[in-house]
Formats: sequence, structure tokens, C-alpha cells
Amino acid sequence: MRPPTPTLRSRPRLAAAALAASAALLLVCLTWAGAGAGGFLFSSTPSTSTASAALRATGPDAPPAFAYWISGTGGETRRVLRLLRAVYHPRNRYLLHLDAGAGGDERAELAAAVRGEKAWGNVDVVGEGYAVDRTGSSVLAATLHGAAVLLRVARDWDWFVSLSSSDYPLVTQDDLLYAFSSVPRELNFIDHTSDLGWKEHDRFEKLIVDPSLYMDRNSEILPATEPRQMPDAFKIFTGSPWVILSRNFTEHCVHGWDNLPRTLLMYFANAAYSMESYFQTVICNSSEFRNTTVNTDLRYFVWDDPPGLEPLILDESHLDNMVNSIAAFARRFVEDAPVLTKIDEELLNHSSVCVNLSGKQGMDVDSCSKWGHINVLRPGRAGEQLRRFISEISQTRGCS
Repeated sequence: MRPPTPTLRSRPRLAAAALAASAALLLVCLTWAGAGAGGFLFSSTPSTSTASAALRATGPDAPPAFAYWISGTGGETRRVLRLLRAVYHPRNRYLLHLDAGAGGDERAELAAAVRGEKAWGNVDVVGEGYAVDRTGSSVLAATLHGAAVLLRVARDWDWFVSLSSSDYPLVTQDDLLYAFSSVPRELNFIDHTSDLGWKEHDRFEKLIVDPSLYMDRNSEILPATEPRQMPDAFKIFTGSPWVILSRNFTEHCVHGWDNLPRTLLMYFANAAYSMESYFQTVICNSSEFRNTTVNTDLRYFVWDDPPGLEPLILDESHLDNMVNSIAAFARRFVEDAPVLTKIDEELLNHSSVCVNLSGKQGMDVDSCSKWGHINVLRPGRAGEQLRRFISEISQTRGCS
């Protein structure tokens, strides 16, 4: 006799258990980090990585370093590589992930492209794809997984930055590193609010199931039939899903020396768009970290009126506003949009050669990988503006 099929009434518990299991497996998976192409992580070239590490100055008097989690899906290898080139700096650390929408051959292609760049000794590629739905909690599990791996493979970065293949920088990495040199390294840049509005009913009283937590393919979320009460053990905050987190707070979310990160991970397993609320709720309910919160995500978006679930696609008509926004990143862009070439040339000082995947038509791509002294920053006017903005906005902290 076949066992009864689970109903939607019981599935939220299954989703919560799946997300909890995923979180528990983080540390187990980390034992595979650094394995070869057949293991968990496609690693960068060890000799290059070692040489880069020897050149990098570290400590409070040295420039900071970022750990980038860059995610994409099937058919986005070129987009991920273009974004990587645009945000690359030898001081930083990078982890690239293509979800279950991509095949193993695409991940191998991505890893081969990374290994083919002699200068990229600080870039790794997740060797296994897992299912992700960006409207559910599986994207949160993936982000925490990426953070856990970056904590394991590199001990000397200061901030965790999440990006997707639809994002692009508006300032050079020298500008960004210079701007962040002006503020304490325990600060967290998270857009947040406790004014939930319509989200209270649609996001938190309604239960959803994210099958991508326990399936091997990207799957859409499923609505449950029963509502739930708003919590009284903690206060929910929401905001932008794109964050810049300090290393200390990232460790807290991954390792959780108190029970709050795990409790909230279970709660948000059955909430839609959990990436827009998890980090906000953890930090604003933590007495240790709430006063390290700066209310900005340093992103440029354009929303429709009334706003939809995703910001509008950006094009050349938005370029002036992007430049004047004093943002570090912008989204959403389509692949090979002409505005990206303008950003490369006018804002990032990259030629079109440097964002191609290979040296086609006799182009000297190797010249794009040459760096001067990696501990000396060369900011431009945008870096000075961003530094002043970050220094000013960082004076107001907390979750009021």
C-alpha cells in the first residue's frame, strides 16, 4: 500500500526541515572545499593564489578586501565572467555559482575560463549546482552556503558582497576599496525597515513551500492553504535582498553562537522572498550587531509606478542618473546591453577587450590582467564621492 501523498497543509514543515538540513550541511560541505574538478569546488590555480596571497598586505592599516558571491543560472556563463572581470581586484576573493538551471558542462566551462586567467588565483567556482528559486528560501540557503565557503577558503576578507548575473558595478574596485577604507570594518550595509505594509499579510502571514530546497531542479514556490500568526518572539524587518555584510556578522549567521540565526532560518523557510528579510531580521534583533547597521544597500534601481516585483531593465537612458546616484552597483541589465559597454569605458576605465571571454580578433586580453602594486589604491572622482557618502551615512546606525 502506497503511503499518503503529503498535502500542502504538511509541506511547510517539510520545507523548514529541508532548509534546516541544508544549513546543517554547510559545515559538512566545507570539508570538500579546495577539492579538484571532481569535488565540491573547482579551485583556482594554487601557485597563482599563493603568490597573490604573499603580495597582499593585511590588517587594520591595509586596504580592506571583499568576498564576492556571484550567482547565475543556465546560459549565463558569459554574463558571470563579464561581471567577474568588472569587479575583479587581486585583493578580493570570489566564489562563482551556477544553479541547477545550468548543466555540469557549463560549470566546467566556467571553471576552465577561470583557470585560463593566470591572474585569477583568488577565484573559485562551486563544482556542484543546486536548485534555487529566487522568490523562495532556497536562494537564502545558497547565499549562506556561499558565505560559509568563503569563510573557509579565505581568512582575510572584510565584507561579504552578494551579486547576481543581472548586476554590474558603477565604480572601480579601487574606488570601492578606497571608500570602504574610511569606515570601521564591523559595519553592515543593509537596506531595512520595520514598516511591513502589505508584506505583513502577503509575505509573512501566508505560508509557502520552496521545492527547490529538496529537488534537484529549479522549481517554483507553492502556496499553502493555511495562514500563520505574526511572531512575537522577534520583530520582522524587510528591505533589499542585496547586502554588504561584515565578516563578523557573516560568521554569526553561518555559525550562530546564539540561537537566533537558526530560529529565523526555520521561520523564513516558509516565507516568500526570504532574502529580503532574513539578514535584516537577524541583525535588527541582535543586541550585538544592531548598532553596526547602516541603512543602505549601495545599489541603483529604477522601479515602475506602481512598483513590480523586479526593478526595470536599465539602458543608456538611465546612465546619467546612475552616475549621479553615488551607488556602487546597479541592476537589472540584459546580456551585452550597450549601456554596459558605456559603463566599462566611461566609469570603469575598461576597454571592450577586457570584457570579452577570449582574445578574439587578435585582441591582447592578457594586458587587461596586469596590475600595479595591489596594496596601493588609485581612486578617481567617483571614489572620492563614494567615500564621502559612506562616511556620512555611516554616522547613523541602528534599526529604529
